[in-house]
Amino acid sequence: MSSGEAVGDVVARMAVTMGSPDEARELLALLHDMPRHWPSVARNEPMSVSDAEAATAAAIRRASGMPLEYAAGRAAFRHLTLHVDARVLIPRPETEVLVDIVLELTRHETGGTAVDVGTGSGAIAVALATEGTFARVIATDLSLDALAIARENAARYAHASTTTLELRHGSLLSPVTERGLRAVVSNPPYIAFAEAAALPSSVRDWEPPVALFSANDGMAATARLVREAAGLLAPHGVLALEVDARRAATVAALAVAHGAYADVRVVQDLTGRERFVVARRREEQG
Repeated sequence: MSSGEAVGDVVARMAVTMGSPDEARELLALLHDMPRHWPSVARNEPMSVSDAEAATAAAIRRASGMPLEYAAGRAAFRHLTLHVDARVLIPRPETEVLVDIVLELTRHETGGTAVDVGTGSGAIAVALATEGTFARVIATDLSLDALAIARENAARYAHASTTTLELRHGSLLSPVTERGLRAVVSNPPYIAFAEAAALPSSVRDWEPPVALFSANDGMAATARLVREAAGLLAPHGVLALEVDARRAATVAALAVAHGAYADVRVVQDLTGRERFVVARRREEQG
C-alpha cells in the first residue's frame, strides 16, 4: 500500500525473520511504546514505511541473538520506557520490586536525598525521582557510557517531577560527599567471575561485564556498599540492595556485623527468592 503497510503485515514479516510471531508482536509493541497486545488489536492499522523498515531492522538484530530490549533500543520499567543498549544492563522486574521497597520505607517523609549507586540506564534513579518524595536523587556510575544513557533517560522524564536528578561519575559511593542521606539504593554487580559460564548467553554475551561481575565471590561491591553507606546515611536512613539470592543471608550478616544498622532483613522477590537486603541506619549514639 502506498501509505505504508498494515501492522499485521509487518508483524508477519518480522516473524519470518525471528521465527516467533509472539516475540515479533512483543518487539513491535516495545518499539512503539505500546502494550503487548497492541499489534494484535491494531493489525489492520497503517504503518509508515519508515516505521516498518525500523521494525524489520530490529527483527534482524533480534534474530542475530541480540536481547529483545537491545534490538528495540527500549525497555519497560514501571511506568517508564527507557532507552537501553549494550552499554547498560536491561532493567528487570526484580529491580522494580526494589523501587517498591524503597518507596514504601520512605513514604512518610519528604525532602532529603536518595542515592542510586551504579545507576546504569538510570531506571532506579528516574523511578525514585518521579514516584518518590525526595528533594534530590543522585545517580552514580563508574561507566561514562552508562551515564550517557542515564542522562538521556533522565532528560526524557524531567517534566514528570520536581525532584532534582543529578548524575555523577565514579565508583559506587565515592562521588558522594553529602551526609544525612535518606536512602542508598543499588543493584550492584554481584555475580562471581567463576559463575560466568552458567549465565544465559543473552546475558553473558551481550550485557556489560562491569555491571554483572564482582570480585570476592561476587561480594566485593556489595560489601563495600554496606560499609560506605553507614557513614553517609542519616539516622533511620534506608539501605536497600538487590543481591544474588544465594548470598542474601551473607549480605544481611555483613550488615548486622557492621553494627551501624538496625532492622536488617532479607526480602523475597515475586518468585519467592531471597533477592533484597534492607536495613536502617541506627540512631547516632551518645
